[in-house]
Amino acid sequence: MEQTTRNGLNQRAKTGKALRIRKQGFYDMINGYLFILPMLLLTMTLVVIPIILSGLISFTEWNFIAGLEGLNFIGFENYNNLLHDEGFHRALRNNVIMIAVVPVSMLFALVLAALINQATYFKDFFKVIYFMPFISSFVAIALLWRVLFHPNSGPINGFLRGIGIENPPLWLADPQFALIAVMIIMVWTSLGFNMVIYLAGLQGIPKDIYEAADVDGASPMRQFFTITLPMLSPTTFFLLITGVVGSFKVFDLIMVLTSGGPAGSTSVIVYYLYEAAFVNLQSGYASAMGIVLLLLILFVTLIQWVGQKKWVNY
Repeated sequence: MEQTTRNGLNQRAKTGKALRIRKQGFYDMINGYLFILPMLLLTMTLVVIPIILSGLISFTEWNFIAGLEGLNFIGFENYNNLLHDEGFHRALRNNVIMIAVVPVSMLFALVLAALINQATYFKDFFKVIYFMPFISSFVAIALLWRVLFHPNSGPINGFLRGIGIENPPLWLADPQFALIAVMIIMVWTSLGFNMVIYLAGLQGIPKDIYEAADVDGASPMRQFFTITLPMLSPTTFFLLITGVVGSFKVFDLIMVLTSGGPAGSTSVIVYYLYEAAFVNLQSGYASAMGIVLLLLILFVTLIQWVGQKKWVNY
């Protein structure tokens, strides 16, 4: 009888303890949601709701100045027009070409990061110097490079003439070289960010791995390709994702430097969308472009995410 009573008390104690743990877990979950609630509301307000509204507006012909009374439902006509819009095709082609900026910038950044990581002195100085363009105003950067690329009085063409090139490119004034000039600026501005991220990745690789490789007689080149690059693969994947997405969002450089010209040679989707929405007042058509751009970025990111399972080592 006494043993039965003791077993009953123990069982009730265990049940009470389990209930207290479950209740505490519930309160912890509520507290967690309360902490992230402001960010959730902000994300809903600034991201989710605008995407939903853009999707709805993309099925209409609408001038936002006319108000809601001017809404005219036209179905998939805006998307059908995009398929036959040469200006949109040119902007999309330019965006795809601009993706080449990402691997070029990452390659230069990796080389610089490796060199700075080996240096003994002035590491912080070089990091600040190379990172400055990334945190500088893009408007100021565009104005600076406009002067550098000036076809007549610019120092770049002055240097080219000095080494014997009599007819250097017109750069931003030449449809064949304008996009190349913009891409050069994009490489220059993103170089510092990529370098700092790579430098952090290099400093996170354990030194004993390199010491073991030295004992085994591995050359510095072999260590780079068999240790450094595989260990940096998560960093490379991060920079690849952010770089590709960033190349599709470029706007301010185009706006200040070329306004999409000359002859549409530097027009990109975001700038073409801006012209449709705020210059031509085609809000429905611009929304359709925005949805296509969103789906395109999601598709490219998905391909990268699936592919990273084969080469990224965590």
